[in-house]
Amino acid sequence: MTDQTQNIPATSDAPRVTPRANGSILGLTKKDFGLFTIVIALTILAPFLLNPFPSDSAMAQFNAGYPDLMQRFVIFGIFAIGFNILFGLTGYLSFGHAAFLGIGSYSCVWMFKLLGYNVLPGIGLSIVVSGLFALLIGFISLRRSGIYFSILTLAFAQMSFALAYSVLSNPKFNLTNGESGLQVYTNDPQIFHNSATTVDAPHLFGVAMRATEVLNIGGWSFQFNMGYYLSAVIMIGCFYLSIRLFRSPFGMMLRAVKSNQQRLNYTGLNPKPYTLAAFVISGMYAGLAGGLLSAMDPLAGAERMQWTASGEVVLMTILGGAGTLIGPVLGAGFIKYFENIFSKINEATLHSWFAFLPDGMEDFVVAIIYPFVGKGWHLTLGLMFMAVVIFLPGGLVQGGQKLATVFRRDRKSADAEKTAGDQRNASE
Repeated sequence: MTDQTQNIPATSDAPRVTPRANGSILGLTKKDFGLFTIVIALTILAPFLLNPFPSDSAMAQFNAGYPDLMQRFVIFGIFAIGFNILFGLTGYLSFGHAAFLGIGSYSCVWMFKLLGYNVLPGIGLSIVVSGLFALLIGFISLRRSGIYFSILTLAFAQMSFALAYSVLSNPKFNLTNGESGLQVYTNDPQIFHNSATTVDAPHLFGVAMRATEVLNIGGWSFQFNMGYYLSAVIMIGCFYLSIRLFRSPFGMMLRAVKSNQQRLNYTGLNPKPYTLAAFVISGMYAGLAGGLLSAMDPLAGAERMQWTASGEVVLMTILGGAGTLIGPVLGAGFIKYFENIFSKINEATLHSWFAFLPDGMEDFVVAIIYPFVGKGWHLTLGLMFMAVVIFLPGGLVQGGQKLATVFRRDRKSADAEKTAGDQRNASE
């Protein structure tokens, strides 16, 4: 007996199997795409958003829309995004990520010295070299977990700092130039650089990173800088990749490592390759940030490898919200803002602000505030960090979520009251 259904011809009325639409845009859910759109809008409009006060006003002190600071916002945002891939997903706390930041900086400057000032080869080399070092350091450090892993990474970072500061500055093979920092000199090879046709500074196909257009509108001055927008575009790309990684099966495996690594071992899965991959990706992000720092200012110093730089990215991630997507970027901007804006407020600035007070009262107010600004900005940041950890353990993102919940609750209650009122009016 033969199967007669094999001879039935296909007709136009037969059902067709079509792939189910999942509503994704660029591979992102609607929620993630909305967040991605917000990040794009904020980075593009940063020159306007960060200059809310007229240039000649007393509050212009708090403007942050100038190129150097905006570049630091996005570059350290990249650094924090990469660190969050390791710490936020796997729970492995590294105290040595500044080593990759410094390695990326040195690699980029060496590319300037050998080939020329075009930033793309330097940035590319920074990613590759830092990834190789992350593979080596991660392979050794990930043999331990918890505090032992953290101490190992700290040890590697301090060894890297010592090598860059002294050993590798030996005149016979001067790779880092010691405490003076690695920089470009006129007698360097720069094979593809021609001073007659291109600028003697880091550039992107002839357009200098320092090239800035100024737009004056009334009392406001807005600056549009080539270096900032290059860094911003790269940060947007890094943020997109982090979203895809967080939502991927690989990201789910990293969350499983953070949740209960011992239970994961019982399933027969080996978490080591996943954690090593996360460590390497995180190190490449840090190297990219270091390369961009040198692309903006062609000087690399050993201070970028110090333990304080590693601690700074930990603070950025925790302050913004470890394990969240946008939290590290917010934390990086928060810390860099206080570092650059509040540290510039001196005693004379405070006296100009409170000059309307009587002399005795003015001196009293200035004496109270001054320890928290200028050189004491660390004290203000420390107090804010303590407040966030105590009241918002999830970081600034958790604070935003709580505010959004309150507004939604108020709107729902208002809608419910309106509906009840309409029903009463209709019954009457």
